[in-house]
Amino acid sequence: MASVLVAGSVAQRPGRGGHAWVFLSYLLGMRRLGHEVHFLDRLTTEMAGVPAAGLEGSPQARWLRRTMESFGLGEDYTLIVGPRSRSAALERLRGADLLLDVNGFLDDPELLDAAAVSAFVDIDPAIQQMWQALGLAEMFGRHDLHFTVGENIGRGGCAVPTCGVEWIATRPPVVLDQWQGGPAGERFTSVASWRGPYGSIEYEGETYGLRAHELRRLLDLPGRVGAELALALDIDPEDEADAAALREAGWGLLDPAAVAGDPGAYRDFVQGSGAELNVAKNVYVRSRCGWFSDRSASYLASGRPVLAQDTGYPDNLPTGEGLLRFDGLEEAAAGIEEIRRDWPRHRAAARRLAVEHFDSDRVLGEMLDAAAV
Repeated sequence: MASVLVAGSVAQRPGRGGHAWVFLSYLLGMRRLGHEVHFLDRLTTEMAGVPAAGLEGSPQARWLRRTMESFGLGEDYTLIVGPRSRSAALERLRGADLLLDVNGFLDDPELLDAAAVSAFVDIDPAIQQMWQALGLAEMFGRHDLHFTVGENIGRGGCAVPTCGVEWIATRPPVVLDQWQGGPAGERFTSVASWRGPYGSIEYEGETYGLRAHELRRLLDLPGRVGAELALALDIDPEDEADAAALREAGWGLLDPAAVAGDPGAYRDFVQGSGAELNVAKNVYVRSRCGWFSDRSASYLASGRPVLAQDTGYPDNLPTGEGLLRFDGLEEAAAGIEEIRRDWPRHRAAARRLAVEHFDSDRVLGEMLDAAAV
């Protein structure tokens, strides 16, 4: 049995059920393989908007505790809020065989160096590599290994710089027994951000943009199909003009906090859908990085077909049954109608794809092998 620590940001994003599942999948998956797991998070006054003395009792800390307890992990996490909790985290790390540092959230050099093996796990490919190549950030310096869900990074046709790093391709793990499926609805849905935390980026004479840019290209999609399209969309009030345009075009816009505000609600939303319509960030599409969403993997595991925008992932995953690709308005409309024509066949294929390509036993087993743990 190995000791595996996962570091990431759950506390500072309360009410984001899908975001929490990213880390739960690594923790529950490693535990399923028989390993000891522990989660490391950190919270600062800037993140929480409360004085240092109030961090332990903040809404963000309570959200983290509820999330961990609901999956039997209430004794298996440390929230770093000051010297005492940092010391506890350091002690944990010194006894760890492997640290999975998701998106480089753990930025304390002493903590990073304490585990026997540390691995950077890149779940937001292209942006971070471009930042480093442009000298805007130093992301990858202290880790022993570097995993990425951008499976095409380092291959021809992918615009993402490697930054001198040997990237190991991986996939979002899904703990299959957490996603058994249930009564399905008919809507094509997804949970997404309109802009997200980062802006567009200029790299080598090209501008790489956001999901907003791709959704605008698909504005007229509801009028071209017979299906209901409903997005749990995190969109800022300042973008109300865009939200109004989406509604007028026939898109259903749902409040993600209301329908997916904790991991259980998020899972219910996914499993109560008929299929997913996954519109990717423009940076993923244009860079051809091969990104595939952890959210889409959960839809597949639930037996919900996925129509996902082409980011280069068809180079690595079979498409046509259960998982369909599109690039542009006409292909999106055709993909929706194809899924509607033979939903039972696509539903069965979706679950098979999840079992074959995203099973946490396989994905995390390969990570452990790469780390020689």
